[in-house]
Amino acid sequence: MEAFSHFLNSISSTGIHVFDKTIPFSKYVPLDLSIKNEVLNAINISSSTTLGNFVNTHIQNHHGLIGFGGYNETRNIYQRSTHFNKMEPDNERNIHLGVDLWAPAGTVVYTPLNGIVHSFKNNTHYGDYGPTIILKHIIQNHTFYTLYGHLSLKSISHLKVGMAFKQGELLGDLGGDNINGDYQPHLHFQIIKNNKKYKGDYPGD
Repeated sequence: MEAFSHFLNSISSTGIHVFDKTIPFSKYVPLDLSIKNEVLNAINISSSTTLGNFVNTHIQNHHGLIGFGGYNETRNIYQRSTHFNKMEPDNERNIHLGVDLWAPAGTVVYTPLNGIVHSFKNNTHYGDYGPTIILKHIIQNHTFYTLYGHLSLKSISHLKVGMAFKQGELLGDLGGDNINGDYQPHLHFQIIKNNKKYKGDYPGD
């Protein structure tokens, strides 16, 4: 795994964008939604509206445009939905394995690297990904996958397995809380080394 991490770091020295590359990284504001953030104890995180107000206020107070974070966070927010624990009753799912990028519904998502559509799906359960795309990448003899969750329905309406996307090409846009699993609009971005049997979905949200 260390060798794979080193490979990923070697792809670009300047950073790879999934949102508009003209937005400077200085406008990306770190956001902590883990159980360690005691501020969350005072709000109803099961409400997408309340959580959304918290996210938006945090970004505005830090003079940013996009909130980011979440990798490897232990979160209580998943307790609002029984879907994941029904799937894995002996293994409560509360670890966030991707990176969240919080931005308004309709924000355009761009392909960060050349790839092809591995699979796509509308994950409709409460608290789930909503419309999701998984791309397959082969770079320097490494095969890996990237997942894009909480998109709009139109993002997957025209897709076909095997469809090619070039780096920087429009991939889709963010969905609203009525389609994205009932969350404040954001992109769940995840890098997957071994996709196993999953299609249009992967544990991590």
